Amino acid sequence: MYEALGIVNFENSDVTVGGLTDYRPVSALSFLGRFRLIDFVLSNMTNSGIQNIQVYTRYGGRQLFEHVGRGSQYNINPKRGKLQLLSSDKQFRNDVYNHDIAHFMEHMRFIEASKCPYVVIAPSYFVHCCDYSEVIKHHVEAGNDITVVYTALENADKNCLECDTLTLDEEGRVTKIEPNIGKNKNVELSLETYVMERKFFIELVKKADETSALYWLKDIIRDVCSEVKVGGYRQTNKVCCISSLRTFHLTHMELVDHKAAEEIFKEGWPILTKTNDSAPTQYAPGSKVKASLVANGCYIEGTVENCVLGRNVVVKKGAVVKNSVICADSFIGENAKLDNVVVDKDAIVNHVKKLNGTADAPIYVKRADRI
Repeated sequence: MYEALGIVNFENSDVTVGGLTDYRPVSALSFLGRFRLIDFVLSNMTNSGIQNIQVYTRYGGRQLFEHVGRGSQYNINPKRGKLQLLSSDKQFRNDVYNHDIAHFMEHMRFIEASKCPYVVIAPSYFVHCCDYSEVIKHHVEAGNDITVVYTALENADKNCLECDTLTLDEEGRVTKIEPNIGKNKNVELSLETYVMERKFFIELVKKADETSALYWLKDIIRDVCSEVKVGGYRQTNKVCCISSLRTFHLTHMELVDHKAAEEIFKEGWPILTKTNDSAPTQYAPGSKVKASLVANGCYIEGTVENCVLGRNVVVKKGAVVKNSVICADSFIGENAKLDNVVVDKDAIVNHVKKLNGTADAPIYVKRADRI
């Protein structure tokens, strides 16, 4: 077992999930009515034996801090490990300066104080199961300076635009890193998950800071690609990329299917989260629910089909909700018709009786809005 410091990095500036990220960071987004996106990367780390973890947030950390807390739900042993939630105290004069290198430099004393020989850096907007202990083992055995976790993406012309793609040689060495501009359909997609020695990571961060005030970690890794040995580790498990409102909606619609969800939730690899005790969902006489994921505390009188409902959602009599994601504590009034809609938390859909989006362009109802 190789000891590693886990760093949960925040998403780059190209990742904006519609209006949802106006109210919380991507890592705090609700997922499948029960989880937050950060639950997957934190569970991956603790399941892999990583007990010292730093979580960075670019902005809006309150919801994230409330959910993560001290990390006890992720089985972090307080005698052997620690979960640190780190946000910036600086007021950035421009958002382009608010990047991961700036945050790493601000909290460098915590990174330098770690005794772990290796570091695993991963974001939360890629949802998948990954055993980081196997990645570290591969990293050491291959003699890499940096190991990048990647996956084969077959629809890159439409999805994960602006995310990094890799070019690898026959020996699995990364020779080029460039953004996905939708030119090719099949690419090797970087999951922005990196393994390296902690001391080398510190050197890399400081080099990035000296090179440019606008550099992200992935920028300096791209620069040193020809100077050091950067290897790839292919992730064969299913990967979901939540980088826009469209992919947020499509991912939920895909994972409503139990067989598809089984590719994300692996036996023996629990995805841990903060528990929330609430009453069971009530299905009134005449209600119809089909092919949907429904959280606790809901009250359903109408029709729900191919949907994900968060906790305490109310669907009144005569309402028909299809192909939609309804976040917690929302209210769908009598005879409302919703199709391909994302309803944010605490919203009320009552007076407007028809909202029809499409799979590629879902309608978004703002948090706590009354329509």
